[in-house]
Amino acid sequence: MKIVVSALEPSANVHLNVLLSHLKNQDIEICGVFDSNLVQGFQSLHSLAEFAVMGFLGVVGKIPFLRHVQREIVKLAKDADKVLLMDSSSFNLPIAKAIKQHGYTAEVIYYILPQVWIWKPWRAKTLERYCDRLAAIFPFETACYQSKVEFVGNPLLDTLPPARVSPIDSREIAFLPGSRRAEIAYLFPVFAEVAQILRTQGYTTTLVVPSVFQKTDLHTLYGDVSGFQIAYDTPATLQRCDFAFVCSGTATLQAALMGIPFVLAYKARALDYALASFVVNPRYIGLANIMFDKMGKAPLHVELRQNDVNCNNLLDAFAHVDANAYITAAHELRNYLQSGSSQKVARWLIG
Repeated sequence: MKIVVSALEPSANVHLNVLLSHLKNQDIEICGVFDSNLVQGFQSLHSLAEFAVMGFLGVVGKIPFLRHVQREIVKLAKDADKVLLMDSSSFNLPIAKAIKQHGYTAEVIYYILPQVWIWKPWRAKTLERYCDRLAAIFPFETACYQSKVEFVGNPLLDTLPPARVSPIDSREIAFLPGSRRAEIAYLFPVFAEVAQILRTQGYTTTLVVPSVFQKTDLHTLYGDVSGFQIAYDTPATLQRCDFAFVCSGTATLQAALMGIPFVLAYKARALDYALASFVVNPRYIGLANIMFDKMGKAPLHVELRQNDVNCNNLLDAFAHVDANAYITAAHELRNYLQSGSSQKVARWLIG
């Protein structure tokens, strides 16, 4: 069985690796774009580092390359049995459309759907038109679609350790400035300032580097990291830390599901942020806060955006955190999400 995969995000590749662990006894060939370091035994068309851009302007310069890769993936789908598209809707939706327009018979499965509940709701119709099965990872997502969608559980529950049952005092703080170079460029200098102050108070500070950058020169990527411990495993690092300073994204939900106190920070180029805010200005950007809002509950964590991301505000969020509230929230969120999703999607791939 030939399965074409398009998974550009580091978090999507973690979930892909777990999903494929359920297919070890199957005679399958995996091709496309993914993290070859995680998906052992198969070779990606390109390194994920080539796709690490952020914002509208950052994407513009990559358009010729991205279109070339899309054509490569569509070509692979010609004689494939299944196509698995994960996250990255601006890249993956044109692939789904081209596959169907070429008349290829491969079943197209979309796993980790676009956040149509926040913006571009018309994408729901596009997904239903060009995909065969839609795997929703949040219960409220299914209301956005008319057909083909099923809530399959959440992939984080396949990989995370159990939620914390009581606060800890390890005196270690995690810093997660994101997985895109632009995110890191905007957030890390502020995080480094915060970390320097916390070290004077006796805290150990740990920088969590995405696995896609394991072979990258950290000085080139971050600048001076001499005061930090370096870690590459997000869940293991969070599990031993008192608190985390986290870029918006999947890592915020990982922390929430583990019961780890944290503050969300989002900072981008001013023009990119202005353009995005013109299109959509969501009430919350943290996934835990979005789910709590759907459940009619108050937000769990502080969200700081743009100019509010400064040393004083970050330290204030750290100083006033209620660790017990995060532990209670972790169990509520896990009940809401029900189960992991990898086994069900694996059955779709071989069914």
